[in-house]
Amino acid sequence: DKDISLSGEHVREGMTCIISVKVPNPEFEGQTKTRLGNPEVRRIVEQSVQENLTEYLELHPDVLDSILSKSLNALKAALAAKRARELVRTKSVLKSSSLPGKLADCASSNPAESEIFIVEGDSAGGSAKQGRDRKFQAILPLRGKILNIERRDEAAMYKNEEIQNLILGLGLGVKVHVVLF
Repeated sequence: DKDISLSGEHVREGMTCIISVKVPNPEFEGQTKTRLGNPEVRRIVEQSVQENLTEYLELHPDVLDSILSKSLNALKAALAAKRARELVRTKSVLKSSSLPGKLADCASSNPAESEIFIVEGDSAGGSAKQGRDRKFQAILPLRGKILNIERRDEAAMYKNEEIQNLILGLGLGVKVHVVLF
């Protein structure tokens, strides 16, 4: 696609490079002293890595193809996560953070004493609502089996109405966490 813009972050995602440098009078950044702060060393290392990596990738185009493929997947995942976050935000704004229509909420707003029972279907929901203690027990009926999200992208997950009801009913939000290894 012409509009695709890979960033260095997408290309570097999941990659590791270990470089050993011997520097006279090293200057370290921060209290933990885990990062070298000598600017002249940074330029030398960047130039060396660029030259050697370029040479390596020219000799091994299959590795370059793998890196590009992984980078495009990282970009697609980032875009899908962004769309999913925007969808949830839009839905939340439109619903004004309202609760799902079928949720029979409890009177208590204290999470330590509140319970939510997630039941399958309206008929089970009706029976559960009759037998609950309204002070601290909420009932959320879901229709049938919900979407199996194991092999789905985030956008498909957040578009699913039952999952949206779960997110709203449980008072959850969306937080993206990227695992690098």
